Amino acid sequence: MKEAIEIFKLNVEAYPQSYNTWDSLGEAYMIAGNKELAISSYEQSVKINPNNSRGIEALNKLKPKNLQP
Repeated sequence: MKEAIEIFKLNVEAYPQSYNTWDSLGEAYMIAGNKELAISSYEQSVKINPNNSRGIEALNKLKPKNLQP
């Protein structure tokens, strides 16, 4: 997973305006157990594409209800 995260980080650097690259990075962080970075990545993904239902769903699972806007 560590290598996958590094690849996804490169992908985000190459395509910073692609919501899908941020979504993929968020998923990798989530699988690796890094909740904080997963949330940050998913938030960026949803910021770029507010209709990203997968990112919204992931954030709903990762963030406690009392911390959601």
